[in-house]
Amino acid sequence: MDSLTFTPGLAFLSSDSPAVPWTAVFEDEGPAGYFYACDRSQQTHDHCILDAMLIYNRTALADPDAPRLASIQWSRSGLQCVLYLDGSPQAFLDFATHTSFCRTNFPNYLESPTDTWRKSSHAWDDATLQQFEADLCA
Repeated sequence: MDSLTFTPGLAFLSSDSPAVPWTAVFEDEGPAGYFYACDRSQQTHDHCILDAMLIYNRTALADPDAPRLASIQWSRSGLQCVLYLDGSPQAFLDFATHTSFCRTNFPNYLESPTDTWRKSSHAWDDATLQQFEADLCA
């Protein structure tokens, strides 16, 4: 598990999967925190981002100046991961099925024929998260 203690407004946590070429990135550059699914085999930054999800708006946090702990936990296969903030799951990436979800269910886009990642919904899925965590303990 890769972790970072940070204060909202400035954070960067990149975690490479044991299954090349996948990477998960948590980033907060001021007004908001985002979680990205990335393919590090791509040549350009624009092409490496497969999906992006809003994790929080800084102004909506209960205590925006309080230190936080961000952690990224990978599955044993290296094809799935979860972003935890202060121990609470906030987002899930599945590189095998090209799906992801987060607590904010944002952003959502109309599907295009060239999309390889589902972006029309990021709706939270408790059953998938419970299975992910059960598999870690098995």
